Amino acid sequence: MSILGVFRGAVVVAFMAFALVTMVASQSAFAESGLTRRNIQVDVSPLRENVGEPTASWVQRDLAQALASRIRHGAAPLVVRIDYLSFSSGTHVDCGSSRDNISGVATIGGVQTPVRATTSYQPSPGDPTMFEQSNQDRVSQLTRALAYWIAQDASF
Repeated sequence: MSILGVFRGAVVVAFMAFALVTMVASQSAFAESGLTRRNIQVDVSPLRENVGEPTASWVQRDLAQALASRIRHGAAPLVVRIDYLSFSSGTHVDCGSSRDNISGVATIGGVQTPVRATTSYQPSPGDPTMFEQSNQDRVSQLTRALAYWIAQDASF
């Protein structure tokens, strides 16, 4: 192998290491910021009192990520406070599914708007044994639905 080949390999490895370090650093900065991305802030303190952890942290993380993917850079500041989240008790409503709900208040450019989303939950046989994963999936569904409606109302 020539010296030039070794040099190219070293440059590629150095670039990949730099990219990895940059990615990890940006994720750490995001985690330390209290989940404020660009001009998005997600407040789950009322939810934390109502449902506790780890559900409140899942909501905060998932909603911030879902909103960040829907909001263009330079949009009005957005603060979302999540007050309640309820998982259905297993009562079947539509073809064997039941409803999960999330609600709170979105403040967009200083204007407060109540926000709410509902999703269907279809129990699966593995839910009782994988309780935490099932709940995390349900939170993810709810936050994506809520982000959709917030983005529609805000006209981002």
